[in-house]
Amino acid sequence: MDLAQLEDVLAARGEPRFRAAQVWSWAARGAPGYASMTNVPRTLRDALTADLPFSTLDVVTEARSKDGTVKTLFHTADAHPVEAVLMRYRDGRRSVCVSSQSGCPLTCTFCATGQMRFGRNLTASEILDQVLHFRRLEDVDHVVFMGMGEPMMNVEPVVEAALRLPDVGVTHRRTTVSTVGWLPGLSRFVAEVTVPVRLAISVHAADPVLRRELMPVEDRYPLADVLAVCRGHWERTRRRVFVEYVMLAGVNDRPEQARLLARALGRDAFKVNLIPYNPTGPYEGSSRAAIDAFKAELDRARVPTTVRLTRGRDIAAACGQLAARPRTTARPAARLGQSSTD
Repeated sequence: MDLAQLEDVLAARGEPRFRAAQVWSWAARGAPGYASMTNVPRTLRDALTADLPFSTLDVVTEARSKDGTVKTLFHTADAHPVEAVLMRYRDGRRSVCVSSQSGCPLTCTFCATGQMRFGRNLTASEILDQVLHFRRLEDVDHVVFMGMGEPMMNVEPVVEAALRLPDVGVTHRRTTVSTVGWLPGLSRFVAEVTVPVRLAISVHAADPVLRRELMPVEDRYPLADVLAVCRGHWERTRRRVFVEYVMLAGVNDRPEQARLLARALGRDAFKVNLIPYNPTGPYEGSSRAAIDAFKAELDRARVPTTVRLTRGRDIAAACGQLAARPRTTARPAARLGQSSTD
């Protein structure tokens, strides 16, 4: 819901200030609508139902993967497309990947979102409503800002949304904000965010020439400068920064490129996540053997490294695949407040 508008509506009705917290508490716990808020007066519930949409987003379609992943396509009130993903893991984790923009203006060549038209930044309420949509289906315990858009280009609403996530059941330590290295927003984030929200940086190549080909942001904000800010963040907080590295066959997956990455990162401040490439453009994914050899070089340099599990590839919900294109296999989602788990 639009939390600022909620406060305005309540103030205009002369309601006590605690009512906004009351309504938000119900929404954060997964209430399907105003009608279920039993400690809110019925007349107020009826008024809110008439005057304030329960969500800032309309569900367009949902697609379900054979691995349990769910991708939802939303539209904002002004018809901008937004996608978010619920990832279910066998150990019980429920992680929501949220978008911070409709589209993305940064045109990374391996990312489907970068190839779609950029719409606008999302508000904090529009970001939260992505999480709340899935919270109405089941408990969630992790949130990653790794969907559409560059979070550090929209840093204030991103931080505002992140700070409210514990109310939804997601602790700060289980919240991760990712960036390609948009330095103005990143610098603000590390200077101003004092709670232990995790930080991730998309690297994908340690060689500046190659990184510039893959990620035009390198021209504006070189990786060396971005890593320096991240290293300073680690020195102040002792919280390692995650490094995302998508594995592209014959492009960035050679052992010597792993050694170059290890020299750029060092041993202490970073942890590398190697990401099998999900088909979205002109590249092919690295073989398992190439990924293993790359990881072995990082292990030898004592750089903490894992290979990320791929979720939702069959419904274009995996890393780098979000592009707000409804698939023919997607089915219409249930209306707000109705179950869509059958």
